[in-house]
Amino acid sequence: MLKKLKIFSLFLVGTTGSAVGHENSRDIKPEATIEKIKTWFVADVIVSGPHLVDCKLSGGSKAKCFSITVKTKPSGMKTGPWCPRHISDGPEKSGIWLNAGKVHDADGAFVKNLKDFYKDERWQMYDPKTGKIRVTDNKKSCEGAARPDVDPKYQNHCVECQTTYMHEGATMTYVIPLRPVDVTKLAPRVGRGGVGLSFNGAKLEGAAPVDDILRAHTLAPFDNCGGHVNLHVGYHIHAVTGCLKQIKTKENHAPIIGIAMDGYFLHERSGDNSKEENDLDRCGGHFTTGLGYHYHVAHPGKNAILGCHKAETGCVFEGGQQACDATMWGGIRRIIFTWFE
Repeated sequence: MLKKLKIFSLFLVGTTGSAVGHENSRDIKPEATIEKIKTWFVADVIVSGPHLVDCKLSGGSKAKCFSITVKTKPSGMKTGPWCPRHISDGPEKSGIWLNAGKVHDADGAFVKNLKDFYKDERWQMYDPKTGKIRVTDNKKSCEGAARPDVDPKYQNHCVECQTTYMHEGATMTYVIPLRPVDVTKLAPRVGRGGVGLSFNGAKLEGAAPVDDILRAHTLAPFDNCGGHVNLHVGYHIHAVTGCLKQIKTKENHAPIIGIAMDGYFLHERSGDNSKEENDLDRCGGHFTTGLGYHYHVAHPGKNAILGCHKAETGCVFEGGQQACDATMWGGIRRIIFTWFE
């Protein structure tokens, strides 16, 4: 027993790649597992938990999960800026944009050049006389623009929302299986529950709906950490760019930055040697000795942190702890129809 507890204390607890353990450590008490999970997160982002709970996963499997409630603004990382205010503003005053597998500075020059960039004369996001860029710089304009049916008055705007626009004390709760339950058939993409949760407390989201955003001739930049804000989830990330808390592994593999919604670990793209893995499956994962199955996040330009989930996923809720039945609406009780998903 002492030997098994020692194995657990090394953070990576066996050969499954899961967040809690493996077949040789099943006699470790779940309460001890929960206490270990808590140490992975930046402390001041946690509102409550993690707690051990019963859950029903996306494929219908009944399981044990941990439930953790976090603030909608991450901790331990700088967020913003997003939209430049003038076409003379450089990258230091703006965020980034993802297009065709590449990351672009969404600075003033980029906004000025949108007509040529997208080969569409209808782009005119700035005043040609003053060079001032039209930005949704308050809660009302954010609400009017960050949705599929953009209020016409906010078309041709740079869309920016702030966590301060959310109600005081806003939280998100994540219910994630302690042991992954592999699916029998892979889904074509990450579901509405998102990719997972970073140790900074920021939600790691699925692909941003770029086509919908561009259709209204708006731009919704991400900051240099690959994130932006909506008024439900708060700050969330669509592209991992190296800003997140990292936990190194004994195996000198790429560090871990969070936990996927199916319970597998999420690793950075590469380790200190900058070598990227070349044997990843369609979801973005692989199996290695000592670490078991785990994911590596994709290149930021792909607008897809993971391609899919290998195992059944848990739940994401606005607010505090709730019973998790992930067969309902992909694990989200309230479907969020906003662009900033």
